[in-house]
Amino acid sequence: MKFRNRRQKRGQMKGSEKQPQRSGVRRFTPIGKRPVTGSRWIPGLRSPTGRILPGARAAAAPTLGKIGSLEVRLARSWGEIKIAQQLRYHVFYEEMSAVADAQTLATRRDSDSFDNFCDHLLVLDHDIKVKTKALGRKKPQVVGTYRLLRQEVAEMNGGFYTADEFDLQPLLDRKPDLNFMELGRSCVLKPYRNKRTMELLWHGIWAYVLMNKIDAMIGCASLEGTDPNRLALPLSFLHHNFLAPEEWRVRALDERYTEMNRIPKEELDGRAALHALPPLIKGYLRLGAMIGDGAVIDHQFGTVDALIIMPVSELNPRYVNYYGADASRHKAQS
Repeated sequence: MKFRNRRQKRGQMKGSEKQPQRSGVRRFTPIGKRPVTGSRWIPGLRSPTGRILPGARAAAAPTLGKIGSLEVRLARSWGEIKIAQQLRYHVFYEEMSAVADAQTLATRRDSDSFDNFCDHLLVLDHDIKVKTKALGRKKPQVVGTYRLLRQEVAEMNGGFYTADEFDLQPLLDRKPDLNFMELGRSCVLKPYRNKRTMELLWHGIWAYVLMNKIDAMIGCASLEGTDPNRLALPLSFLHHNFLAPEEWRVRALDERYTEMNRIPKEELDGRAALHALPPLIKGYLRLGAMIGDGAVIDHQFGTVDALIIMPVSELNPRYVNYYGADASRHKAQS
């Protein structure tokens, strides 16, 4: 299971690094809508093409947390973003069932235009050093990553990528005073898929939420397989037990809408349904996540996607207290 980008419309497929055209005109469009012309890039890191990346918004992003040899922080260079893309390729295309295009196969990196303006959260293992192309230096291995897209950045670069599957605009119109953030491209190297790594990733997200005054998180969560009938049990369980109330509800786009209510609530085996859910989705539910109306089949990645909605004000107090109201639990000591 993963969060990930689905910018597949208008000639921008996953795995493509084709950049949006820039006219020099600054346009603001509602989230979920695509600008007719170019976008404005946020100050920060520069890609090899000279385009500006917001990632870290500083040459040396601070450490957000540590557990033993593991550290969580934002990417500090384009090279680190490339390493995260390589990790995503390994997990999504080699371990899972994503179908790569020619460019993705050639580069062996899962990449797209959103990588240029998202922040990239990394977990690094300082006990394992790997050589880099730059002067043959050895650096800590990247073992986990999340991609973070803040609303203000999305507004300047064409909207949230989740808008290709779900109609976000009604929610954003109902909550004009809230600051949204999109979670995406989550993956962890197989030997590190344990409580410690996930705890550190979520500690980093919580610290980022506090730093950027985020009010709500959204993102697509995936169940493996493209036949909703085979996924009827977990889809129905999510629909009956975690459907967001009207004020927070987001509906799948009409042309991509897949019914989640496939088994009557009274016929559900709750224990079996929980067992069928991917661990990450269960983790989000424990945090207090809600589910959107309808799912979407993603044939390229071989998944059925549901929308996760997590208002910060509704997060489970137990988890907030665990990480600390100021994200101090795993804070690195200076």
